[in-house]
Amino acid sequence: MDEITKHFLNNNRRQFIKKMGVGLGGLAVASMIDPLSLAGGHKSVAQNILPAKALHFAPKAKRVIYLFQSGGPSQLELFDYKPLLSKMRGEDLPDSVRQGQRLTGMTAGQDRFPLVGSQFKFDQYGQSRAWVSELMPHTAKIVDDLCFVKSVHTEAINHDPAITFFQTGSQQTGRPSMGSWFSYGLGSLNDNLPTFSVLLSRGTGRPVAQPLYSRLWGNGFLSSLHQGVQFRSGKDPVLYLKNPEGISKTDRRLMLDHISELNMKQEAEFGDPEIGSRVAQYEMAYRMQTSVPETMNVEDEPDYIFDMYGEDSRRPGTYAANCLLARRLAERDVRFIQLYHMGWDQHGDLPGDITNQSKDVDQATAALIQDLKQRGLLDDTLVIWGGEFGRTNYCQGTMTQTNYGRDHHPKCFTMFMAGGGVKPGFTYGETDDFGYNVTRDPVHVHDIQATIMHQMGIDHTKLTYKHQGRRFRLTDVSGHVVQDILT
Repeated sequence: MDEITKHFLNNNRRQFIKKMGVGLGGLAVASMIDPLSLAGGHKSVAQNILPAKALHFAPKAKRVIYLFQSGGPSQLELFDYKPLLSKMRGEDLPDSVRQGQRLTGMTAGQDRFPLVGSQFKFDQYGQSRAWVSELMPHTAKIVDDLCFVKSVHTEAINHDPAITFFQTGSQQTGRPSMGSWFSYGLGSLNDNLPTFSVLLSRGTGRPVAQPLYSRLWGNGFLSSLHQGVQFRSGKDPVLYLKNPEGISKTDRRLMLDHISELNMKQEAEFGDPEIGSRVAQYEMAYRMQTSVPETMNVEDEPDYIFDMYGEDSRRPGTYAANCLLARRLAERDVRFIQLYHMGWDQHGDLPGDITNQSKDVDQATAALIQDLKQRGLLDDTLVIWGGEFGRTNYCQGTMTQTNYGRDHHPKCFTMFMAGGGVKPGFTYGETDDFGYNVTRDPVHVHDIQATIMHQMGIDHTKLTYKHQGRRFRLTDVSGHVVQDILT
């Protein structure tokens, strides 16, 4: 027995790993890899984590880019044109329209609910004649590539449960995120990058944005292999990925080999699948030391690409820069790419704040879709844009000639999709003239989730995981594929 092995056996393994700077929590790395590709050819029980025959039919999409607009974008300022609200400006929302819907604590105490229309100009664009406001001029140019869903509705009325519902299928915490379900069900398309990657940006639409929590991209009760990996701006895109000072790549390789041997002994004795997951995480982290810097380095991108995405794409950590990185991750076959952009929560000062927020995302979103299209990636990449709920048609707080705000509204809002087998140049669903209720083709959150899974080749009712005595799935006990929006 060599000295290194003796050292491992004579010391607490977890403490030793922490001292070496690669503790499980410190690595902040979790992703699906082929367990048979582990160094030294170790065969791990991680190979048994994937359910058998998860791919239920031929997929239209290989990967997803989910552009989550955190805070609740106002559909009435962006895509759902309602001229009646301007005609009835200042009049109370009729009780027959509201129908007793519950309100947030921010407007429940108001004596009146005065209607207010958007002060921004709308027009129809493209052959599809889709309505888009002047706030989104770049998006307006690509409407014939987009599928608008104007009848989305949800059950949650406040941010955290509403975002959690969209990302995990439950308003309660603890469930696996959507990206984790895809990692669990489909595995990885590459060996050197996480199956599920996350990028965050903060917009200029509101001084204080709603916070986001890492559990939104957590693995819940699934193996830690399936947790999302957050990429950050700066010199360390993934925290603690670099070797500690004084540790060479050869040292790191030798250390991982010995740790793997010890973990495999533990696995053989106790049969805990998390041990295999831990080994897989270490190996992925080792490979990411090369793949992540190469992916995050955009210096080789030509000037016309930066011009396409906008000047902000040259500034790491912005939405535009993250959209460019999303395309680079898609090129490298990352399965699920999640962008979160904060700042859409305009309860007051909406006209000015949403102008800034829209400018943050409009050009870069359109550029991402065009860039994927010109590279032949849009056909098998499903791009999704939308928030956790919409905004009310009445004013929150004081309304003036030039200023107003809107509260949360879960009963109807707009999302759009592109690529991945959805109908281009298509608008689905309608809301009433007040922009308050869905009048045709309602689409629930679970329907959105079921449709995304369908496009990836998964029957949402069959991808399940048994936990605490019952079988769980992303769509819980409901959800229908929205066939009418699919090619």
